[in-house]
Amino acid sequence: MTALHAWFATPLGRYALACEQRYIDHAVADIFGYYAVQVGMPDVPFLRESRIPWKGVVGEQGNVAVGCVPFHLPFANQSLDLVLLPHVLDFSPQPHQVLREVERVLVPEGRAVLTGFNPYSLWGMARRLKNQQCPPWQGRFIALHRLKDWLRVLSLEPAGGAFLCYRPPFEGEAWLARCAFMEDAGDRWWPAAAGVYGLEVIKRVHGMRLLTPRWQTYAPRALAVPVGSKRDGRLIHTETPDDL
Repeated sequence: MTALHAWFATPLGRYALACEQRYIDHAVADIFGYYAVQVGMPDVPFLRESRIPWKGVVGEQGNVAVGCVPFHLPFANQSLDLVLLPHVLDFSPQPHQVLREVERVLVPEGRAVLTGFNPYSLWGMARRLKNQQCPPWQGRFIALHRLKDWLRVLSLEPAGGAFLCYRPPFEGEAWLARCAFMEDAGDRWWPAAAGVYGLEVIKRVHGMRLLTPRWQTYAPRALAVPVGSKRDGRLIHTETPDDL
C-alpha cells in the first residue's frame, strides 16, 4: 500500500484519487453512527465528509491510530458503524479474510465502502501490457461480479455503488486532459468499462426483529346477564353503563 500511495502522486494517480474522493465523500456523508475506521492510506482523508464523531485510520504503515494488517482488525465484534476499504482487497494477500473481518466488526446494519480496480476495462488491458511489478498494476484487480459472489456468502449486502475513471490510463497529464470528454460519455454508454469501481455494502442480520411494547386497550365488556332476566326463578336487575 505504500507503493500505491506513491503512485497516487503521479498524474494518473491524482486523477484516480480525485474521482475516488468525490465518490467516497458522497457515499459516507449520510452514514450515521459512533465509530468509523479507514483501513490503509492514512495520508488521504477519505473520511473527511463523514459525520460520525469518532474516526480513525488503521494500517500496516504510516501515521495510523492502530497498527494492524487488514485481515486481523483489532476491534471487538459488532463495534464499528462504518469501515472504509480503499483498494484494500486489491493488494491484500487474504481478501476473503479481510471481508470476514469487516463482517465481524460491523454492527447490524453497519456499512462498508470499498474501491477496487476493474479488470474489464482499459485499465485491465493496460495491466497485461505494463510491468506488473509496479503499482497499481501488481494488484489483483478483482472483478465486481466476483466480489459480489464473495459478499453473498457473508452477511454483507450490496446497497449501491458507482463506476469511476473512464479515461484511458495515460501517464501524461496532457493526454488525460484531452480525454476528459470520456467521463460523461463513458457513464452513459459503457459504465461497466470504467477503470475503478466503488461499492457500498450493508451488514444484514436475518431473523432479527425489533421488540416494541405491547399496548392493549380494554373496551367496556357487555354484561353477561341482560336486564330483567330470571335466574333460579328470581328477577335480577343489572346495571348498564348508562346507569353508572
